[in-house]
Amino acid sequence: MTDAPLELRLERRRHPAAAPAAQTRFAHPSERIFASLLDLYGIAWDYEPVEFTLSWRDDGARASGFRPDFWLPDHRCFVELTTAEQRLVTRKNAKVRRFRELYPDLAIEVVYQREFFALAARHGIDTGETSAA
Repeated sequence: MTDAPLELRLERRRHPAAAPAAQTRFAHPSERIFASLLDLYGIAWDYEPVEFTLSWRDDGARASGFRPDFWLPDHRCFVELTTAEQRLVTRKNAKVRRFRELYPDLAIEVVYQREFFALAARHGIDTGETSAA
């Protein structure tokens, strides 16, 4: 018998379908893979928890917004995942730049296609060359 607390022993036997990544609806398969990797490492995350206004109309209404893919509460950092080809991420990069201008006290990291594929490959995950997130 192990000396580990019961909740730790139960956590180790938890079926992957019970993990947060398996119970969340994602907009893109790459987000599910990324969330599964966060689960694997025990990193707490929230999926698209908040939308930030990036521009306003003359009447003060929101004209455009940005909803980062993940919030990592223990790291106090947002993560934006993009698996589109580098030449196609211009619009997303513009949103991230604008986010940084308007919300300089909030940390955000962008995970690009190359980084995502390398991370998945390091864990033996076949991404099927997922693109366009």
